[in-house]
Amino acid sequence: MIAMENQRVSTMLNKVPEITISFWIIKALAVTVGETAADFLNTNLGFGLTVTSWIMSAFLAVALIVQFARKKYVPSIYWISVVLISVVGTLITDNLVDNLGISLKATTLFFGMALLVTFAVWYAVERTLSIHTIYTTRREAFYWLAILLTFALGTAGGDLTAEGLGLGYAQAGLIFGALIAVVAFAYYFLKMDAV
Repeated sequence: MIAMENQRVSTMLNKVPEITISFWIIKALAVTVGETAADFLNTNLGFGLTVTSWIMSAFLAVALIVQFARKKYVPSIYWISVVLISVVGTLITDNLVDNLGISLKATTLFFGMALLVTFAVWYAVERTLSIHTIYTTRREAFYWLAILLTFALGTAGGDLTAEGLGLGYAQAGLIFGALIAVVAFAYYFLKMDAV
């Protein structure tokens, strides 16, 4: 098994794009598409939350199978996977809240803890969290799990801030934008490590 993984390391290139301003713009658009697509399919097309979740999860599974089968970064496959994982991450939170009645506080806490555990296990196993070295199947699996949990957490935390705390979406957007700006400032001006 280790020999196969080592052989795969030598033949697989990093499967994540360079993190540039265009990456963040596309990522922000993917988040918006995820939220909008989930709501559109669920409400406007009348599929309902459960059917929408099954359909989009099936599309995501196919996209990830294709993504994992590639030996290098392929932009179209990667970004289709990101958009679909954003839809499914949104739907997971929506199902927990709307269908199962779990509170936004509980889902935010759960996904926050799940993300921390994912990062802890990823680091314990791989000794890195760098997305510049996603060239093994195991690292890629950790990466996509972290992305899924991030989208689910984003939906839970965003809805909790906007709806649960009654701040509204504009003010919640400003709060999260300010938090992102703090991280960017720490990286670019304080020269903190990217991870």
